Amino acid sequence: MNILNNFPRLETERFKLRRIEVKDAVEIFNYFSRDEVTKYYDLDTFMNITEAIQLIENWEKRFVNNEGIRWGIATKADNRIIGSCGFHNWQKEHFKAEVGFEVTPEFWQQGVMTEVLKYVLQYGFEEMELYRIEALYDPENTASKKTLEKAGFIYEGTLRKSSFEKGSFCDAAICSILKEEYNK
Repeated sequence: MNILNNFPRLETERFKLRRIEVKDAVEIFNYFSRDEVTKYYDLDTFMNITEAIQLIENWEKRFVNNEGIRWGIATKADNRIIGSCGFHNWQKEHFKAEVGFEVTPEFWQQGVMTEVLKYVLQYGFEEMELYRIEALYDPENTASKKTLEKAGFIYEGTLRKSSFEKGSFCDAAICSILKEEYNK
């Protein structure tokens, strides 16, 4: 099932969801170089722009290989990337994928992800033919938990010490939304 031939552009009320390009590396670096952004992320805080370029190239490679998609969240006013959202761990044979996202602190608590997730989930269920969309988050990350709950995700449990990040084992809360739940 190769449905990701042309990179899809989505539009919300306030944002354009578009392909992230190397020219966006400065914006990506600006927020991934901040500890408050990477605190719950499975990446170390960026120290140089090369790390942002590598991340963009990894997202692009995943798209080209039909393994997932990551949209840049760009402001309509100036087309500046303020975050990203998309699918990875796409298991086509099981009709499921994992969604992930982040946004620069200047846009925290402004409903960005609530607005964006609506369109990303719709794309996943309708265009990618997903039946289940999962999200993993640090149990201490209450902002992500609330965002996912608002989008209709249901908490399923905590995976104890399920990953090794930044030198220690850590828990991951898992939640999901099913196609029929989204359609309600």
